[in-house]
Formats: sequence, C-alpha cells, structure tokens
Amino acid sequence: MTGGVFLGADLGTSGLKLVAVDGAGAVVAEAERGYAYDRPAPGRAEIDVGVWRTAFDDAVGELVAALDGRPVRALGLSGQMHGAVLVDTAGRPVRPALLWPDARAAGELARWRRLPVADRAALANPLVAGMTGPMLAWLAVHEPAAVAQAAAVLLPKDALRIALVPGAEVAVTDRSDASATLLWDVTADGWSAAATGAAGAPTGLLPVVRAGTDVVGTTPVGGAEVPVVVGGADTPLALLAAGTTDGLQVNLGTGAQVLRPGWTPRPAAEPVSHGYADVTGGWYAMAALQNGGSAWTWVRDVLGLSWDELVAAVRDAAPGAGGVLFRPFLTGERGGVAGPEDRGGWTGLSAGTTRAELARAAVEGVAFAVAAAARSLGSEDGAPVVVTGGAVRAPEVQQVLADVLGRPVRYLRLRSASAIGAAVLAARGLGVQVEPERRPGPLVEPQPDPRLADAARRWAGGR
Repeated sequence: MTGGVFLGADLGTSGLKLVAVDGAGAVVAEAERGYAYDRPAPGRAEIDVGVWRTAFDDAVGELVAALDGRPVRALGLSGQMHGAVLVDTAGRPVRPALLWPDARAAGELARWRRLPVADRAALANPLVAGMTGPMLAWLAVHEPAAVAQAAAVLLPKDALRIALVPGAEVAVTDRSDASATLLWDVTADGWSAAATGAAGAPTGLLPVVRAGTDVVGTTPVGGAEVPVVVGGADTPLALLAAGTTDGLQVNLGTGAQVLRPGWTPRPAAEPVSHGYADVTGGWYAMAALQNGGSAWTWVRDVLGLSWDELVAAVRDAAPGAGGVLFRPFLTGERGGVAGPEDRGGWTGLSAGTTRAELARAAVEGVAFAVAAAARSLGSEDGAPVVVTGGAVRAPEVQQVLADVLGRPVRYLRLRSASAIGAAVLAARGLGVQVEPERRPGPLVEPQPDPRLADAARRWAGGR
C-alpha cells in the first residue's frame, strides 16, 4: 500500500467534498463541488440524483490531477442522513430524491403517533418529517405510481454509490443510515415491522443492511478500477474521524450537532434526543440544532460585519453582552431546545446597546442553545468537549463555548471530517487501519463570569 491513497466522498446537502488520505492519515488532496437543491413548493426539498453524480465526477477529475499519479486504493462514501430516494431494479431514480429539509410528510407523522406504545418506544427517536419513513408514507399516498415502479428506497449516499457501481446489488445500506429512518427498531437492531406498516409501502422496498466496510464493487478512478465500500452516514463518520469514543463532541457548522458516543439503546416513547447506530457496531446519542453558524451568517448580514469583525466584537464586548440576549431559532427548531414555531431575535436592548454587544449576544445565544442540547443528553461530567467545524475555528468562539458549557473544549482542525471518516472506512474495507491526522488545538479552559452566568439563566428562562 506504499504510496497509495484512500478516497472519501461526503455527499452533503449543498455540496460534495472529496478527500484523499494516505496511509499515515494525512489529507494529501481534496476537492469540492457545490450545488443547490430544488424547492418546487414551500416546505419541499428535492434534487436530481444526476447532480450528485456530476459533482462527484468533477471533483474526482480535479483530485486525481492533484495526486500526480499516486494510485487510489479504495473509495468510501459518506452521506447526508434521512431523505428518500426511490430507485428501480437497475438503481435508476424513478423521481427526484427527497431531502431531510423537506417537510411535506408532517401530516404522515400521525401514523407513527398511532403506533402501539411499545412499538413507538422501540424506535426511540423524535418524529421528524424529513426522515425516510414518513417520506415513504407520503409518496405511497400521493405518488403511488412512483412507489409501484420502485425496487428500493435508498438513502442519499446509497443512491450515489449504485450510480458509481452499476451492476452491484441495488438495495443496500448500512446501520448508521438505516437507524435514522424512523423505520428501525433500535432495541432489536433491525427493521421495525410496525413502523414499516405505518409507512404503507411494500416491505420489499427496504434495503439489505451491510457493514460499512463491505466492498460492493468497483468504479473507475483515474483509469483504474477502484473498490467501493458501502460507507456510512455523515455524523457517525465525523465521530470516527475525530476519534471521539466517550464524552461529548460538538460539530458546529451551518447547524450544530451535540454527540455522545457510547449510548445504550432503550425504549423511549417521547424522546427529545436522537439515538443512532455508529459505523463501528455501537451507538451514539445526538441532539441536533438547525440554527448554528447559519444564525451567525444572518447576524453578520444584518449588522454588516465580516467574520473577522464578528470575532472582534466577541473579543471587545463584555461577557453577558450588556444584558442583551439572542435566540438563534430563525428557522424554528427541533428537539427539546426549542420548537418548530419558535423564532429568533434579540431582547434586552437599551439605548446604549452597541453593535458589538449585539454580535457577542448572537455568539453567546448559539452557545446557550448548544449547552441546552448537551444537557438533554445527560452528560455534565466536566470532561473536555471535542469541537469541530468551521463556525468554531476562532479561539474567541471556542472560549465562549467553554465558558457557557463550563467545561474545557479542544478544537480539532478536521476539515471535511465526514469525508475523512469515509476514507478510513474504505481503508478498513481492504484490511488497512488508517488513523486520521487530527491536529488538535490547545485546551481552552472555561473562565467563569457572573455576567455570563446571569445571561445563561435568563436565556434558559426565556427572559
């Protein structure tokens, strides 16, 4: 394997990231292609699967050129979770893919609420319209012809994989994606007959679940046929890349995910946090926020600040932001932190409020939401928190997170963490153990301040 690299592709909602990782775990080349999904009507989110294939092909062309002849040993895929892609027996999509931001299946959630308590509790996850099960239920009612034409319902990364590996078994996914469909019994670790019945679609549409490291075929890369493994969902692959096996990890980008590895599945009829399979045979708990760095982007636009100016405001304004509070829920929220009808905004303004205080309040507000999500996972042991994501790369933001969480934080410089995790799976598919190069930053210790503590209490109380 000397000189060879492993590719990992992360199929995101708004773009595809591709990395090449060598045997020492270093990223030696990367490429990225952005795309937009379609919004054919309010509350809907779709995309032509061909857009994903084009993005992959373009990224591979750029990356292979950068490798300058280094051989590619294997390819792994990471994908956005949830959603639904109906495909025929050849793996061709029968309609555009439905994505996780799509809310058209909100009415179908009533079917899951009507399940017997034991069956509902075995799913152990909040009911979300963008998950595969409710989407499949909506399609069965509103587009029965498409469902009748379909041979399988796939998750996004699985639909891309079959496009790359024609002739491979079509109906295949892995545990990490299957467990996030609202069709998975987490206590039995298998498909739920009750939830599948609630979806009202043929049970034969459900894919076979295989290990993420299983090789399912080959695809041409740089003139050679390269083995392709099943892959996994983006969030647990980010955990794999970061090497987090206990404690908490916070991924803060457009949204935010607070993750606790080592979760033990148990029945829960009305959970406020998610519980999913990871890519190594275990489980993790997750509290997800829709509004993370996206709220800061909105604030920067409104206040006319660059990213560096926002960071400077955090540094210049006092903790507690002069009594100003910011709630970041500009697009509503999910889970126990806030509800879908909640909205964002500043409160506590006075004639003396400065722009810097508005900016600092916005950063603190997202940190307060992250802390609330962390509390919902029941992990307050004081151990250091691993943080990743572009929105938290500034030391000033890391300090706010540490102060609000009351725990040390350590930032990992892992750009494209999910893609790196996919490359690790690809290597394991060939029996090669690759440990990613993580480049941890310094440990940032919390600095308690009564003004920030008061702001946190008022924020939690909605005042």
